[in-house]
Amino acid sequence: MNKSESLKALLIRLELELKTLSFWSTTAPSPQALNSTMPFAYDTMAFEQWLQFIFIPKMTALIDANGPLPNQIGLRPMAEQVYASNRDRLMPLLRLLADIDALLTGKSTQEPS
Repeated sequence: MNKSESLKALLIRLELELKTLSFWSTTAPSPQALNSTMPFAYDTMAFEQWLQFIFIPKMTALIDANGPLPNQIGLRPMAEQVYASNRDRLMPLLRLLADIDALLTGKSTQEPS
């Protein structure tokens, strides 16, 4: 499996995990929220919304267009910060985000203690 195929599989798992956690929304954020220029659109939407409405679609579009995938990313550290109070309950999501980080950066991630 190449990098794009691996990422596509991880994105499918991410969508399923977000749905399992009831983080999947049936209502899209406003166009203004989607046009945020801040990292992770933290000023206009929740992190899980950013994953659903910006990250997954952008990565899917890059894969479909055979475009270059990013090699600098830090989903897990952002999620650790956002979900600090629910870390134990959200560990499967955090591990999945670490897998995406590792695939895209080429660096393995270690579990924080």
